[in-house]
Formats: sequence, C-alpha cells, structure tokens
Amino acid sequence: MSICAPASQHLGEPLAGTAATAATWLLVEQPGPWGAKALTASHLDPALGAALESAAEGTGVRVALIRRPGRHSDAGPDAARRIYAAHTAPGGDWIRTATTEDSARLLDLDLPALGAGDPGSFDRLPGAAAHSGAPLVLVCTNGKRDRCCALLGRPLARELAESGQGDIWEVTHLGGHRFSPTLLVLPYGYAYGRAAAHTVKDVLTAVADGHIVLEGCRGRSAWERPGQAAELAVRATARETRAGVLRVARTEGAAPRWEVTVAHRDGRHWQVTVAQGASLPPRPESCGAALGTPARMDVVAVRETAPTS
Repeated sequence: MSICAPASQHLGEPLAGTAATAATWLLVEQPGPWGAKALTASHLDPALGAALESAAEGTGVRVALIRRPGRHSDAGPDAARRIYAAHTAPGGDWIRTATTEDSARLLDLDLPALGAGDPGSFDRLPGAAAHSGAPLVLVCTNGKRDRCCALLGRPLARELAESGQGDIWEVTHLGGHRFSPTLLVLPYGYAYGRAAAHTVKDVLTAVADGHIVLEGCRGRSAWERPGQAAELAVRATARETRAGVLRVARTEGAAPRWEVTVAHRDGRHWQVTVAQGASLPPRPESCGAALGTPARMDVVAVRETAPTS
C-alpha cells in the first residue's frame, strides 16, 4: 500500500491553499471507533449523523466528530458529549461550547445562521457558553479514512495533550491526508500540515497573542482555496502576522486563474493573481489510491494597490 504523506513531502508539494473550506465548524464529541465516513460510521446515531451532514450542505458549516487523545471510554448514543461551534471569519470569530445528553438537540440548530456567524440557535442549548479556555487544536487521526492520519496524527495528538499546552482533540477529517499530520487551530481557523509538536507549540503561543505562524500553514478555512493562498502570500509580503487584520474582499475569475483582492483593516489593498496548477510528478492523494496530480494554488503576482480613503 502506498503511503501518501512521505511522497508529498519528498516531492515538495506546497501547503498554501489546501485547507478545508468552512466558515463555521460544528464539532461533536464521539469517543470510540470511527469509520471512514465517521458521521454515519461511529457510535453516534447514524441517522442523526446523516441528518446533520445533509442539513449542513451549502450552509458554510462543516460537521466533524472529535475525541480526546489516547485511551478513552466508548460512548453510546445517549452519553453526555461536548459540542463546539466555531466561526472563523476575521473580526467575527468566536467559539461556543455546550454539553448535552440529548444528541437530537443538534437537529434544532440553525445551520445557515451558524454559517453566517450568528450563534443564537447554539446559545439556546442547555449550558451553552463562550469558550474561554486555551485555543482548540484538532489533529486529524482517522486511520479508517487514511493510514497516514493514524500513523502520524495520533502520536502528535498524544504528545501535545501530554504537554498541557492547548485544548487538544482528535478529529475525524480535515482533508489533505497527504499533508499529515494535519491540524486545525480555532478560533481563527488556520490549518497546518506536516506538523511537529515544537512547531504546534509555537503556533499556540502565537495564537494566544492574537497572531499566526506562517510556517506550515495551509490557509484559513473561512476562504476558498484561491483566497487562502492569496492571504498567505500577502502576509508573507507584508510581514503581517496579526490574525484578524486581513480579509479576502473579492475573488474574480475561475479555474485555472483568479484575481483576489486582499484588504487590510488599515485601508491597504493587494491584488493577488492565483493560478491553478497540477502537482507533478504524479503521487498518491491518499494512502492506497492511484497516482494522481492534485491541484495546487500558485501565486503568480502580489501587487499593493492605492489605499482606500
């Protein structure tokens, strides 16, 4: 069986513009085994999982299961479980949390509103409150979906949990198996690939101060892939690490070429040309898959434009 992550790293496949796209993440605690499609292949009620997956389509919400690293007790459909909702748009990011023994309450959530940044329906869950602890770190570990996520993700999640830095969870799927170990940091929603424990600790230190680390960053999940690549390119050009000061104001064009406008809250703007290319030579996009040429986001030009008045 081919192993996808070492091949991708050996070939120097770029990370920028590869994060999963989600304005809001809905995270449901479910210990125990996960199948490849975990929402309907775990000890969460599969009918509930399917209903959540269907309801989330087109809303900007991505639903995933989470569990604590290491050994853990299994949990049936009626067990108490931790729930998080996290919105990732710059200037409006937030995390809410609640605990419920009635998982069916999740079907009462207004997912279009959550995707738009309105937490009202979540705040009506019993005991719902703003998350006030350390940043959430979600490490992809679902070996049933991809072997590299288990081989590389689980040891990283365990090491981070033992370090006591951050609020560490395993998660079912973040996309980009070939960039394992891959993780997402909330509230800002920046994803990282080929992560090592010492670099993740640097990321968490930066997040605590309202900054991000560019090394190993795949992009912010609030944006589509061209916007992710464009924002990271502007950050590198402007040497800007503050988390909430940049936004993707406009994206024009279609594959294989986009013009992306990135705006700074101080009035500066950049025009970024992003081209879609093919990653060559062919490599497996996931473990055991046939060789392919996954799309990559190449930044062709970054031009600062006149400040707005």
